[in-house]
Amino acid sequence: MKKILYLFVGFTALIFVAAIWVQAQEKDNVDSPADTLQLVESDDGLSDQAEGKAGLVAKKVQDKSSIKPINVLRGFFGLAVLVAISWLFSRNRKGINWKVVLIGISTQILLALGVLLVPPVQAVFEFLGKIFVLILDFTRVGSEFLFGGLLDMETFGSIFAFQILPTIVFFSALTSVLFYLGVIQKVVWGLAWFMTKAFKLSGAESLSVAGNIFLGQTESPLMIKAYLEKMNRSEIVLVMIGGMATVAGGVMAAYIGFLGGDDPVQRLLFAKHLLTASVMAAPGAIVVSKILMPQSEEVKKSVDVEQSRIGDNLLDAIGKGTYEGVKLAVNVGAILLVFFAFIAMANFLFVKVGDWTNLNGAIANFTNGRYESLSLQFILGYSFSPLMWVIGVCPQDMALVGQLAGEKLIASEFVGYSSLANMKDAGLFFQDKSIIMATYMLCGFANFASVGIQVHGIGSLAPGRRKWLSQYGMLALLGGTLASLFSATIVGMILG
Repeated sequence: MKKILYLFVGFTALIFVAAIWVQAQEKDNVDSPADTLQLVESDDGLSDQAEGKAGLVAKKVQDKSSIKPINVLRGFFGLAVLVAISWLFSRNRKGINWKVVLIGISTQILLALGVLLVPPVQAVFEFLGKIFVLILDFTRVGSEFLFGGLLDMETFGSIFAFQILPTIVFFSALTSVLFYLGVIQKVVWGLAWFMTKAFKLSGAESLSVAGNIFLGQTESPLMIKAYLEKMNRSEIVLVMIGGMATVAGGVMAAYIGFLGGDDPVQRLLFAKHLLTASVMAAPGAIVVSKILMPQSEEVKKSVDVEQSRIGDNLLDAIGKGTYEGVKLAVNVGAILLVFFAFIAMANFLFVKVGDWTNLNGAIANFTNGRYESLSLQFILGYSFSPLMWVIGVCPQDMALVGQLAGEKLIASEFVGYSSLANMKDAGLFFQDKSIIMATYMLCGFANFASVGIQVHGIGSLAPGRRKWLSQYGMLALLGGTLASLFSATIVGMILG
């Protein structure tokens, strides 16, 4: 155990030192924060950006690393605060295994450093990202056949309805086929084996966390449904947090379409980061879970994958996957419709209050036009701003990223990514770094609705554990949120 710990810490330190040395050698050839989005418009122009009006030109997002001691120190401070928050809510502080915590955080750091600094690792994630981009292109062929000229419309609504939602349907069918063929089970088994050895987890909870990298928060537990009734509290909490901290492959493809648009370079960039975010969320979920609910019992470490298949044959698997994808796509569209309508209704009331109290003008002046009146977005943004400062977001973007964090929590990550795409296209962010950090922060199902989804979804597989699922729902929500913040903080340490 000590050797593994020393290896993680030593390798992490080595990469940090090497990266700093390389950047010192190439200092004259590196652009200084020209990667950031500089807002030089007047107050009126900035107000136009806040409304998302056309005619604004935003630079393409870049993710060049620029490790600086101050960013590293600030990142470690952010990690310490997040660990402290987890410790405060722990159900057994004396039982925390700090070696597991350190190994988990080191694993996340190594993944982030590899994706941003190590060419072979970059090549692997870019290759996987290209697969997701190809899936978007394949889906477009089916969409063109079904919707024809509707795809030529350039409004965001039509793009979402006729390009993004069909991606969810196709990827759901593809996932069902891969599950039927046993491909996903084999990949998940390999990841689960590593997690069992590195983090001393039970085989069942390792399988669930590994499965969440590819599957949804209620689909992944299907691989361990035979073990759910026998799981202890620590294992159940990790299953829940693992589901909250990650996203399914189908919606990940949709997020790539959200953020990358029709630009192949931007699609690949966000595909790489969304994949990394989902993988980093697995050790992050383990870290937070084992602080909030430490393991205090002996567990079975054998890794046995449930061999049940989706469908009786390949065509049946495609049909069932398509049906589930249609349900998910309709659900996503309905959620966005309802929540944006509720947000508009809430903002109508807030604007009226702002008029009566003369707050609207004061808010517009205070925010330099980013927020023109009292609104739900303004309240969420500034409520979460202190936490955004903790994880390393620059002061100019704290309110924007805080707004996204709030929208994800009260609505869903889909609402958050939709807002992020609009903000990015409008050029509201001061730094590209903030966009990348927000991408990692939003990558997870941690929202209030997911508590109910897990209670009913996982509870249907293990009725005897429904009481625990209800009891620890809010704890899992906290854990999933913290796990995503861990990833965003670590990426912020590396980006300039």
